[in-house]
Amino acid sequence: MNKALLISLLFSLTSLAFGQANTSAQPEKSKPFVLGEIRELPSKLLNEKRILNIYLPEGYAQNDTTRYPVIYLLDGSADEDFIHIAGLVQFNSFEWIRQVPKSIVVGIANVDRKRDFTFPTTIEEHRKKWPTNGHSDTFIAFIETELQPFIEKTYKTSQSKTLIGQSLGGLLATEILLKKPTLFNTYIIVSPSLWWNNGTLLNQDSQLLKENFTQVTNIYIGVGKEGLTPTSPARVMEVDANLLAEKLKKTKSKTVKVHFDYLPLENHASIMHQAVSNAFRLLYPVAKE
Repeated sequence: MNKALLISLLFSLTSLAFGQANTSAQPEKSKPFVLGEIRELPSKLLNEKRILNIYLPEGYAQNDTTRYPVIYLLDGSADEDFIHIAGLVQFNSFEWIRQVPKSIVVGIANVDRKRDFTFPTTIEEHRKKWPTNGHSDTFIAFIETELQPFIEKTYKTSQSKTLIGQSLGGLLATEILLKKPTLFNTYIIVSPSLWWNNGTLLNQDSQLLKENFTQVTNIYIGVGKEGLTPTSPARVMEVDANLLAEKLKKTKSKTVKVHFDYLPLENHASIMHQAVSNAFRLLYPVAKE
């Protein structure tokens, strides 16, 4: 066997050996990364099926005795706020953080937020622009009589219930807070669209303001540097949010606590994540060792 042929044979054997090694070292096939689960809830009130995105905390087990607080998130679609808010809840509940108790997150995916998040308006321009508006009463009934009972029946829940809403979701959260305050124990209201119907919700009376309101209720209101609303007449979102906070702080109840948070570095588009992070720090203060 000549020298050239020997070198060629050795090269071929070496390549075959490496090829076999590389084949055996191939990674396993990819697997889905699962953040939570998706539920479909038929609603008789809304006459449609609603998608719920559910995050369950680490260690959750249906046969366990542990019960968990529930955080209900408006605008809870996967392409809206569900993923990053669930991430904030997970991060803040890590053992080495312990800012927030381990919690279930229920993201309510949208179908028609103008319909679901607004009450009837007297402003003709808005009625024409958003013809499906004005059915928040039905959506609130859905939350109270269909959604909450379904979650409490399906999962290991405690009595702690939080509602998070931003923009029109903040408007709805404010409406629930004032009209049905006992539906939740904690309200995180971010950049609420209180301009709706020229701010009439700010004039709403509430049992929450009475001395005989005894449910422990914590409220966070966050707003960025957002300026004038695109409405006629124009309103200032920061002013409206502050008016809401001042109204609530005048409550005669001793069990209501209100936190107002102005975030001048954030705007209407960027505020949500930072505001909820701030809310967790204010609403769940960590005891100093």
